[in-house]
Amino acid sequence: MANSDPKAVVDEAKNVLKHNDRGNWTVPAGDLYPHQWLWDSCFIAIGLRHINVERAQTELTSLLRGQWKNGMLPNIIFDPSEAYRQDRELWRSYVSPYSPEHISTSGITQPPMLAEAVVRIGEKLKMPERRSWYVQIYPALLAYHEWLYHDRDPHKEGLIILLHPYESGLDNSPPWISELRKHSMPWWVSMIERLHLDGLINLVRRDNRHVPPGQRMSNIEALAYWAALRRLRRKAYNSEALLSRSLFAVEDLAFNCILIRANSHLRQIAKTIGHIIPDELLARMEKTQKALDQLWDEPSGQYYCRSFISHKIIEEPTIATLLPLYSGNISKERAKRLVEILKSRKYFGVSYPIPSIPVNSSYFDEFKYWQGPSWVNTNWLIIDGLRRYGYENEADLLSQRTLEMVAQNGVSEYFSPLSGKPAGAADFSWTAALTIDLLK
Repeated sequence: MANSDPKAVVDEAKNVLKHNDRGNWTVPAGDLYPHQWLWDSCFIAIGLRHINVERAQTELTSLLRGQWKNGMLPNIIFDPSEAYRQDRELWRSYVSPYSPEHISTSGITQPPMLAEAVVRIGEKLKMPERRSWYVQIYPALLAYHEWLYHDRDPHKEGLIILLHPYESGLDNSPPWISELRKHSMPWWVSMIERLHLDGLINLVRRDNRHVPPGQRMSNIEALAYWAALRRLRRKAYNSEALLSRSLFAVEDLAFNCILIRANSHLRQIAKTIGHIIPDELLARMEKTQKALDQLWDEPSGQYYCRSFISHKIIEEPTIATLLPLYSGNISKERAKRLVEILKSRKYFGVSYPIPSIPVNSSYFDEFKYWQGPSWVNTNWLIIDGLRRYGYENEADLLSQRTLEMVAQNGVSEYFSPLSGKPAGAADFSWTAALTIDLLK
């Protein structure tokens, strides 16, 4: 789609969303992603609100059918058809007593974008309808935030821990790969790597049938992630049991930045409908705001993820170092330093929107999933953060470059930050939805 006409771009984006619509929810992209994903649906709803606000609401309420009894919102709700029985059996959510009885889901979560999407839809509603909308969603949203703190902040330190890279949303980003190789690489995966037998894995990988292997995570990474998933499954997704002997738990920077913003939205929703957030949850939310400072590294002037086990910073920079802008929870001085990094050609200052890791990283590959490409959703988050810190010119420029990239190269999953060339899945839903949002 090489078209600079905004109407034509919007029309193409609408067509993608229509094509991927499954009635009450939207698949990210056809055959490659045939299920419903948590933060995908949130981004999709943010775009859909400009087209059909009721359909946007349905996109979010459909997520609640997969909510676990303990409040957890899973990152995947599986298509129930027989064609995907193998996908459902991979996760076996039924091993947990908290999983829903008649719906198959994954056993982990994803970045908590739900509150953002709820509020964005609320902006399209008159106050009576907005209150009704908030009342409808609030109990499930509150239960989710309570679960995050009860289940994933066991020492009450303020930072949520993640137990699998998929929970970060930035699946194979360098901090997770680094930690996995240091602490949790199964011996048999290491042996496959040493013997160069990993090419055989392509025979069973579905993603490589739809996308060139060089644009996905490596076979060794995929095997190690599968082994980590099996461990979660063996422990019935019980966080306490997993953490008792875990060497692989991360205080993920991107996730916690999104949570801080989500907590702010939760307060706004509660205030609008006259609800009082429980004191314990409020106290823990406030602690998260302060705890983010622990992920700051003064010498490099960047934020990083941290190992929950060692409490040591994982010095592998990614686009997440800019997401404290989205959190809205840092000083103007820190924000200024992050904007300088954003503009620096040494790190992120390339011709196209911000890459998923800086170009000077040893991991950088312009086409390899979360190890280099530009993604519209992370750029959307940073645009939002820039605006709230008063960097309107920078936000306008990044928005313009993002829209030009999509207009010139299509509604793809991700793009080369050096050439804008499309990569990953074509006709990708959150790219379509957030393109509409940026244009509207």
